[in-house]
Amino acid sequence: MALFDLPIDELREYRSESTEPEDFDAFWSKTLQEAREFDLNARFDLVDTGLTTVKVYDVTFAGFGGHPVKGWFTIPAEVSAPVPVVVEFIGYGGGRGLPHEHLLWASTGRAHFVMDTRGQGSAWGGGGGTADPVAGAPAYPGFMTRGIDAPENYYYRRVFTDAVRAVEAARSHPLTDPARTVVLGGSQGGGISIAVGGLVPDLAAVAPDVPFLCDFPRAATVTDRHPYREIGLYLKTHRGRSEDVLGTLAYFDGVHFASRGRAPALFSAALEDQTCPPSTVFAAFNAWGHDDKAIEVYDFNDHEGGGPYQEAAKLGWLRSYA
Repeated sequence: MALFDLPIDELREYRSESTEPEDFDAFWSKTLQEAREFDLNARFDLVDTGLTTVKVYDVTFAGFGGHPVKGWFTIPAEVSAPVPVVVEFIGYGGGRGLPHEHLLWASTGRAHFVMDTRGQGSAWGGGGGTADPVAGAPAYPGFMTRGIDAPENYYYRRVFTDAVRAVEAARSHPLTDPARTVVLGGSQGGGISIAVGGLVPDLAAVAPDVPFLCDFPRAATVTDRHPYREIGLYLKTHRGRSEDVLGTLAYFDGVHFASRGRAPALFSAALEDQTCPPSTVFAAFNAWGHDDKAIEVYDFNDHEGGGPYQEAAKLGWLRSYA
């Protein structure tokens, strides 16, 4: 696929037309307050993985509604004092997988916490183990339209709340330094990272790669690739609901979380990315609220983005922050 979105000069100036709800902050404050009424109850159970350079813990904590959410916590085997912690969120359809799939960040001397995404973990990778016990209104197959009838019911309200609680769980371990907490992820994981960056004010750094869940009004119309296409297919059946659907999605748009970002950020975008079009990524990047921000651009890549090159960029960049 050749370049299909805006030219790079226009991308660097592009601003989303997504309308922020007047009660955006109140909605999320109430959501998180309700979640914190449940004891976090973070449990770290040491597991025997056969790995000798790291220790791995099977984690369970209380997410949205007090529902149990799983994760892996990996830390260098010889660590005896608090270290920075990298909290990672997973791409669409994936789960926490198996412990040996997540060795990069612990290999840098940091702790690493990867959150399982509720209801997912069945499309690729090593799978997941976190159910989503909340039922929603009729939805097109996938996750993008689950509970889209109202912001209170929408699937990503639960996921974003889980993600904030995952940061709290990671910080609760005695060998992590809460002041040096980093959140990152690719695609859906990048979108979740942006949301957490807007909801948790004291992070050390945020690193979203080719992030999903940004600039819904443009994303739903500029690409016909899934998962964004799920929105169009829903509206193809539910005629005349576009305004209502975009009204719900506005509470979960990465652009609005980005404007509340209070940590240094490193984004990445790929100019041939039809899954998360570059204009939607730049919409969030351009809105990011912290002055210390940068974006890596991969001219001839699709949704794989920078891949290992972006990992190398993050390894170098994070040295200054955590």
